[in-house]
Amino acid sequence: MEYLKQREEEELELDEPVSPTGQYFNSSVLSISILCILESEVPIDDSLTMPLLKDVFLPINPRFSSLMVEDKNGVKQWKRVEVKLKDHINIPIFPAGLSLESYDLYFDDYISEIAMKEFPQSRPLWEIHIIKYPTSNSAGNLVFRLHHAMGDGFSLMGALLSCLQRADNPNLPITFPSFRVSSNLDSAKSIMKAVPRALTTAFNTVSDFGWGILKSTVVEDDRTPIRSGDPRVEFRPISIATISFSLDNIKKIKAKLRVTINDVLTGIIFFGTRLYMQSMDHASRNANSTALVLLNTRVISGYKSLKEMRKSDHVSSQWGNQFAFLHVSLPELVDDKFTDPLDFVAKAQQIIQRKRNSLAVYLTGRLLEAVRKYRGPEVTARFIHTTLKNSSMTISNMIGPVEQVALANHPCRGMYFMVVGPPQSLTITMVSYMGKLQIAVGTEKGFIDPRKFNACIEDAFQRLFEAALGTPPPPIS
Repeated sequence: MEYLKQREEEELELDEPVSPTGQYFNSSVLSISILCILESEVPIDDSLTMPLLKDVFLPINPRFSSLMVEDKNGVKQWKRVEVKLKDHINIPIFPAGLSLESYDLYFDDYISEIAMKEFPQSRPLWEIHIIKYPTSNSAGNLVFRLHHAMGDGFSLMGALLSCLQRADNPNLPITFPSFRVSSNLDSAKSIMKAVPRALTTAFNTVSDFGWGILKSTVVEDDRTPIRSGDPRVEFRPISIATISFSLDNIKKIKAKLRVTINDVLTGIIFFGTRLYMQSMDHASRNANSTALVLLNTRVISGYKSLKEMRKSDHVSSQWGNQFAFLHVSLPELVDDKFTDPLDFVAKAQQIIQRKRNSLAVYLTGRLLEAVRKYRGPEVTARFIHTTLKNSSMTISNMIGPVEQVALANHPCRGMYFMVVGPPQSLTITMVSYMGKLQIAVGTEKGFIDPRKFNACIEDAFQRLFEAALGTPPPPIS
């Protein structure tokens, strides 16, 4: 009986159904992946790659050893298979003896190339790329490419962290910046306040839900220097450039303005984006532009272990895709010389807080579920594709380790991630690591100037810091 019970559990694990979001992200109209880049402090020794993948990476989750297949009823399932690790390992060959600047270009072209490729459906949806050539930022780069159908950034970051150890002492646990889960209970102090708040929530829900439907169907953003609006933009080459800020400096702005770190970051991104738009086309400073800000829908206080995410019955702790989009209009730039940078933080806070307090995210989720149930996942995927296509940019962020981490005794001097495959010209991601905030900017190659865009983000940060604290920010140590 014990044997039969074990076999029954194995069968359930082998035939795990693909989540609705997983089906949307691996459909005929959408193929979304996540690139996780680890910048090595030392030259990369790839001799430990096979045992690391076999003994550490694959056991993390059955999906890393599974194909997405359809059963006889047309329902997609995760089917366990034997993984041929060599098929998932890629070690490119570049010319020898080049300058760091030349290897920067080779690395950028290589990342652009793998970002455009779709995963073969005949093997598990992940791969690893080992770039053993030095660049301006590292002695080598390790790139995990994972299909978004397997999980969201929270799940995949948890998987990646399971492979890492603290560089200073592998026996100590990796720690993360503390953050507080917001609660609406503190603010609901009286019935007199609760009644108008309920009315406001109802109005905002109707407004945000209706606007979201329009943005996902017929209303497009203007064509601007950050949105080409061209068909099939997701199949065009991309460029990824990074920029770093001190978390301490970000926290100083946060404390001075009495807002959240996310409010500060969103204000910097919005202000810098408008500065770039105006520098390329003065009229676009007031163009209709919308950002999709990704919201993690888990109620959490930190990363869960992979075992906890897989076994937990509570939806907020489970592995998978659990997030939602917030449609946030970029504040207009009156004139870069006379605009107060603090206004962008205040407006970002006001808009995002209002949308968080409406039920539009919940209703949109119910709508997608209804469309999937009655029209099928392909129709739902087209709805999401249009949502992305009609907007100008996507912004997402995650927290990373406080201490330096290492992979197989390779200390990581930096890490960042990028979502690739959405039908947009601009994607911005952020992750904290070792007291710094690393921002990665993914741009449509040949359309957006990544260096100029990053310079505008830096300018926005400088001006915001000076406006908030009255002095220029100290340099990053």
